[in-house]
Amino acid sequence: MSGTLNWTTDTEGGYMYSDELSDVLRTALQPLTKFRQFCEPDPDALEKGLNRGDKFYWNVYGDVLTQGRRINEREVMPETGFLTSQSSLTVSEHGNSVPYTGKLTALAKHDVLRIIDKGLKNDARKGLDIEAFLQFDACKLRVAPSGGTSATSITMTENGATATTNDVAMGTGHVKAISDEMRERSIPGFAGDDYCVISHPTTYRPFKNELEQIHKYTTEGMGKIYNGEVGRYEGCRFIEQNFIPKGGANDSASFDPYTKTADSWNNAKSSWAYFFGADTVNEALVIPEEIRAKLPGDYGRSGGIAWYYLGGFGIFHDQPAQSRIVKWDSAA
Repeated sequence: MSGTLNWTTDTEGGYMYSDELSDVLRTALQPLTKFRQFCEPDPDALEKGLNRGDKFYWNVYGDVLTQGRRINEREVMPETGFLTSQSSLTVSEHGNSVPYTGKLTALAKHDVLRIIDKGLKNDARKGLDIEAFLQFDACKLRVAPSGGTSATSITMTENGATATTNDVAMGTGHVKAISDEMRERSIPGFAGDDYCVISHPTTYRPFKNELEQIHKYTTEGMGKIYNGEVGRYEGCRFIEQNFIPKGGANDSASFDPYTKTADSWNNAKSSWAYFFGADTVNEALVIPEEIRAKLPGDYGRSGGIAWYYLGGFGIFHDQPAQSRIVKWDSAA
């Protein structure tokens, strides 16, 4: 492909006219993108603005080092302190463009600029969702079924990887164990007391089949319904997505969300799922995504449209003890 929409090549713009071309615009199927809606930019990040440098930092304050206790009347007041850590994100440029010829816009039956505009908006939505996903995937807490096959117990690691090859479908027992582990780590809920979970419809299918049999897949008592949300169980609200590909275990060298390259886990009995509470991923906005037009060139014979975004994403807590995101994972 030449990279420029033109009149001469059918697949690059020539199809925009034919003797009996329908007036109805039809576009290719678009996947469901979900991760960016669960980013939680703090006010300072939203107000980063221009001329403020390409780094944005935030402090994470830990608990006091020594627990307070009962003291006697003549006893000196105990003293302690707390540790502070710092995280950051880098602001960078993101974008894509579609060039086109003046001849194409002059002769095409359909509105070329409107078609390009819609395609670029879809592209921007997907590109920024990938950026958010990559930060969710930077979480330190990983879980896998104990021994690779347990239906009720999990093994958690805190180094951003798991040594367990996941060889079982995610089920109700795993959800209970993960939810219990998160609550015992005092991870706050994302929506009230509820955690949220993002994964593929087929990753949920065995789990949902179990719930249909015991009639416990409930939606009652929820306020805001998130985009893609399909139900609630054990204090977890489940969201479906089908854009980020499946797989990508620790040993994967080919998994790539930008090219939609999947790399299924060994035995392909499950795939990733992200369980999370509040304080997930920060987003610093300098210039929100926007559509820009290229100045006409070659005496008005060529043009282009682009989407542009200046900002960045960063996981809030990169210390295991403070982590709010848990990944259902596999070593291979």
